Amino acid sequence: MNDFPISKILVLDENPSYTHLIKQFCDEHHLVALKVRRGAEMSVLRTNIDLGGILFSEDYGASPEDTARIALEIHSARPELPIIIRRETHASLSGLPVSAQAAFCAAYVASDMAALDKVIDEYIFCLMYPNALLRGISEIAHGVLTGQFKDAKISMDTPYIVHDRVIFGELFSLIQLESPWCRGYMMLQSEEEPLLELIRASRAQVPADDFRRVNDLLSEITNLIWGAFKNRYIGDQRTSPGTQAQIPVIVNHKHKYISFGTVNPQLCFRFTLKDPIGARASTLFARFVFNLNWSPEDFKEIAHDAANLVDSGELELF
Repeated sequence: MNDFPISKILVLDENPSYTHLIKQFCDEHHLVALKVRRGAEMSVLRTNIDLGGILFSEDYGASPEDTARIALEIHSARPELPIIIRRETHASLSGLPVSAQAAFCAAYVASDMAALDKVIDEYIFCLMYPNALLRGISEIAHGVLTGQFKDAKISMDTPYIVHDRVIFGELFSLIQLESPWCRGYMMLQSEEEPLLELIRASRAQVPADDFRRVNDLLSEITNLIWGAFKNRYIGDQRTSPGTQAQIPVIVNHKHKYISFGTVNPQLCFRFTLKDPIGARASTLFARFVFNLNWSPEDFKEIAHDAANLVDSGELELF
């Protein structure tokens, strides 16, 4: 597993003179570049695709007015996504139609890709995650899923950063995370029918006679991941005393949208569970959003006593 998360970005830049340059930049900066057929931008953005941002170009449209129209339409549909525009002569939003300037967070020129590097760090990878945390969450979630789906083959993508707020599937669990170094939420998201089929095909610990059983399973997985997370990174410490600020969480089921009241990105882990015998597969997303507090400089793993591990059988003496 990579120790640095990736992020998917949509590249709306069709100038062949810069295709190789942009692709090389993305490859070197943990960005997965996605292209879309002209005219299909909005239909793609209405799907559940996880994005960290958009690379745009000032000549993307047939005219400056058309370019502004497309940018505003995208910004209206997905205002949480940072849109970075490539200019031909100067890395500034000045000179663009005034009505369209609000759609962009920053500008760059191809002759100075170092400036784009800074923009990516500011708007996409704006929160840094300790390598030990990325590895730990991956190990915890994979272990829990393996325990619940003993016959399934479980694989995981590289952790990635998303700025969108789209909910995947019909199943959704949410649990609060609180520690001296972080406050926020963990979400699990999946589709009901594929998960039901996988449960029926495997010897999962929870029977699947109706949707409530699936809800129970998702709840159990959520609790197990949270419990292991707490044991590994939080322990019995208490958060600081006194009244702590809270932010309302808004969920719009019609638009499959959730907002935690912050511009902070979400740290996402995507797991694929496959039936080794048949062709059944289910996708499970674990997302972490630290919207209330994020102090990675205070992060540390809890060192458990080796004697206790030996007594429990988790560690053997060589």
